Amino acid sequence: MFSKILIANRGEIACRVIKTARRLGIKTVAVYSDADRSARHVAMADEAVHIGPSPARDSYLVGDRLIEAARRTGAEAIHPGYGFLSENPGFAEACGKAGIVFIGPPPAAIHAMGSKSEAKKIMEKARVPLVPGYHGDDQSADLLAREADRIGYPVLIKASAGGGGKGMRVVENPAKFADALAGAKREAKASFADDHVLVEKYLTRPRHIEIQVFADSHGNCVYLFERDCSIQRRHQKVIEEAPAPAMDPARRKAMGEAAVAAAKAIGYQGAGTVEFIANQDGTFYFMEMNTRLQVEHPVTEAITGQDLVEWQLIVAAGGAMPLTQGQLRIDGHAVEVRLYAEDPARNFLPSTGTLVHLRLPEEGPHVRVDTGVRQGDTVTPFYDPMIAKVIVHDRDRASALRRMAALMGETEVVGVTTNAALLKALCAHPAFVGGEVDTGFIERHRDSLFAKLQPADDRALAVATLARLVEWQEATAVAARASGDPWSPWTRQNAFRLLDEGHDEVRWKDGEREAAVIARRQRAGGVRLELPHGALDAEVRRLEEDRLAIRLGDDTFTASVVRRQTSDGVDYTVFADGASRRLRLVDPLDVTQYEAAASGEAAVRAPLPGKIIDLRVKVGDSVSKGQPLLVLEAMKMEHTLAAPMDGKVKALRYAVGEQVAEGAELVEFEDEG
Repeated sequence: MFSKILIANRGEIACRVIKTARRLGIKTVAVYSDADRSARHVAMADEAVHIGPSPARDSYLVGDRLIEAARRTGAEAIHPGYGFLSENPGFAEACGKAGIVFIGPPPAAIHAMGSKSEAKKIMEKARVPLVPGYHGDDQSADLLAREADRIGYPVLIKASAGGGGKGMRVVENPAKFADALAGAKREAKASFADDHVLVEKYLTRPRHIEIQVFADSHGNCVYLFERDCSIQRRHQKVIEEAPAPAMDPARRKAMGEAAVAAAKAIGYQGAGTVEFIANQDGTFYFMEMNTRLQVEHPVTEAITGQDLVEWQLIVAAGGAMPLTQGQLRIDGHAVEVRLYAEDPARNFLPSTGTLVHLRLPEEGPHVRVDTGVRQGDTVTPFYDPMIAKVIVHDRDRASALRRMAALMGETEVVGVTTNAALLKALCAHPAFVGGEVDTGFIERHRDSLFAKLQPADDRALAVATLARLVEWQEATAVAARASGDPWSPWTRQNAFRLLDEGHDEVRWKDGEREAAVIARRQRAGGVRLELPHGALDAEVRRLEEDRLAIRLGDDTFTASVVRRQTSDGVDYTVFADGASRRLRLVDPLDVTQYEAAASGEAAVRAPLPGKIIDLRVKVGDSVSKGQPLLVLEAMKMEHTLAAPMDGKVKALRYAVGEQVAEGAELVEFEDEG
C-alpha cells in the first residue's frame, strides 16, 4: 500500500479521499489555486502545494504542475477525484512516465471511453445494447441533419468528448436542429476543446440507471449493483439513489453483466461506471462509461458497506479486490441529494457569494455529509457551485426519502441562494415517493415543485421581530455596562414613548409588500405582538449565536435567525418549521431604500461573472419581452439572457469574447416611441 498520495482535485471529493487515506494511515498532499488557499481540503491534508491562479485551466488542469507537486512532496500516487484531469489519458500516461501511480484505469481504457462515438463501436462489438443513433466522424451539418431525420425526432445531440450535460441539446423537430447543433458544438468546444458530437434517438420518458463496476489487475471484475440518477435538471443529476426503484433481480443481473462485459472489453481496472438509458418497460441501452469514481458513489457505499476509495487504493497498489461478486449484498436503501448554490426559480442559475451562515445536517448512523466548504468560505465563479452532498441510508426507500425531506428542511444557508427547498419538495413529492421516476420528472411537475412564493405569514414576521427585539436588548445591556451610569433611564430599552403607551415598531419588506409589527411589553413578562392577521403573546430567549427559543401563542419551538448586512440594507433570514424566509428590515430614516425601490431600470445585467459568447441582437433592433438577447458562458454552462420588456436596443456594452463582472450592464433599452 502507498504511504503518501497526492489528490489532484479540490472541494468535497478531495476531502472525501483524505478521510479514507487518513483511516488507512496514508499521508495526503492537497493542491490548491489562489481561490482555494484557505479551502477545507487544504486544511484537512497533511501537506498542501500551491499550483496556480484561480481559473482551473491555470491550476487544476495543468498536469505538469500536479506531477511536479507529487515529485516534490514524495507522493507515490495521484488520486484524480472526478472532473478536471480524472479522465484525461495524457495525464495518466504522464504519471506513469514520471514513476507515479495514477489511481485510476489504464490510459488505454480512458482513451477508449473518452470518445462517445468510439465507445459505441466498442460496445457494439461487445454486444452491449445501444440506442439507435449516428456516431460517425463526418460532422457536416447537412449529414447530421439527415441522420437526425433517419433516426426520427425527437433526437439528442451530445458532445462526444464530455459529460455532465455540457454540449447536450434535445431537438423536437427539424426546424430547431441547426440552432441546437451550433449551440451544442460551441459548448462542447468550450468545455472539452472538441466540438465532435453524436446524434441519438431521444427517449421521451427514460430512466438514467448506472452500474458501478470494479476491476483489478488479477482478472477480476464485479458490479456493485445499480444507482438510479433519473431526477435531473439541465441534464445534470439532482438526486441519486440505490438500489433503483422497481428493479427486479433478473434485470439487475442483465444490466450488471452487460456493464462487466463493457469493462472487460477495454481491459478496465479500478472504479468505473457504465451508464444506461432505460425505458419504462425495462429495456436498456448503453449510454457511456465514466472511467473514474462518480459523484454519487456514496449511495453504493451505503448499501454495500464498502469504501470504494479504499478499493481504488488497493487495486492501484496491485492488490486484488476485497470481495467477489457472490459476496456482495444489498442492504436497505440510500438516497443522495446535491445541495447547490443555485437558484431553481431562475433556471438553476449558479449563485456566488460568501457562506455567511452554514448549518448542514448532523452526521450519524443514517446520515452522511460530504462537503468541501465551511461557514465563511466563498462560492466562487471558478468552479462547480456544489455546497455539499447529503446521503441518507435507511431500511427502505420510503423511510430514506422521508428522512431526507426532513433534513433538507433543517439545512440552513445564508449568503447564496440554494436548491434546498426544491430538494425537500422532490423527496416529499407523492409521485416520486410512489415510484414515478424519469429524467423529465422535474419539468413535468414544475408547477408543484416550484410553487409561487407566498407572502410571509405572521409566524415568520413574529420570529424576525423577536430576533430584532433580542438584539436591541443585548445592545442596550452592553451600552449600559460601558456607560458611567448603568442605571440611567437613557440606557434602558423599555419602549418608552412620550404621550403614548410604550411599544416598539418593526417594519419589514417582504418582496414588494411592507408589513409592520407592533411589540408591546407585558408587565408579567414577554411581549404582545400585533401582527397583520391578529395579536399573539410571545416570549423569547437566545440559545446560541443565531438560535432562539420561542413561545408564540400556544406554540413553543426553536428557530434560527441570521442577520446579514448587504449593500442594499439589512436582511434577516428566518429558519423555522422546515422552511426559510428572507425579510428586509425597513429603516424609516433611510430614504435611499425607497428611492431604489421606486426606480425601474431598462437594462439587462450580468447575473454572475462570465464571458459573452453570442449576441442575438444589434443596436436599434426592436425586441419583445422574453426574446433572447445574448448568451453568457459562466461556471461551465451557457446562460441565455432575455429581454425584460418590450422596447428597442439602445446600447450593447460588450462584444463577443469579452469578460463581464457580476452586475455589469450588458444591454440598455429605450421605448419604441
